[in-house]
Amino acid sequence: MLAELRKIRELLTHPPPPPPPKGLPAEFKAFISEYKVLGLAVAFILAVYLGGLVQALVKDLILPLVGIPLSSVGDLSTLTEGFAGQTFRIGDFLIAVITFIIVVLVVFVIVKIAKRYKID
Repeated sequence: MLAELRKIRELLTHPPPPPPPKGLPAEFKAFISEYKVLGLAVAFILAVYLGGLVQALVKDLILPLVGIPLSSVGDLSTLTEGFAGQTFRIGDFLIAVITFIIVVLVVFVIVKIAKRYKID
């Protein structure tokens, strides 16, 4: 019975942490692997280009479709509204809102696909 309890204690006891690496190259390698810096850099670069892709999608494909019913406006970015002697450039704001909604939708779809395939 005591032998069984010792085995259980050994299984529940955490092993001591490994000693820190010695030397600058070893520390740098440990830092990169522990904090997954390379994966973070790749994700950042992909996110920058994905943002550019979504911007182009909105600017070149979706905004012209939105502009069809607003043909009297012309370019949506030039849409302005005057009130009390002030000019409000609401076109740029609408473009930013549409772009934000589409970016959120794209990120949502990517996360759903990643969860489906159990990619963390």
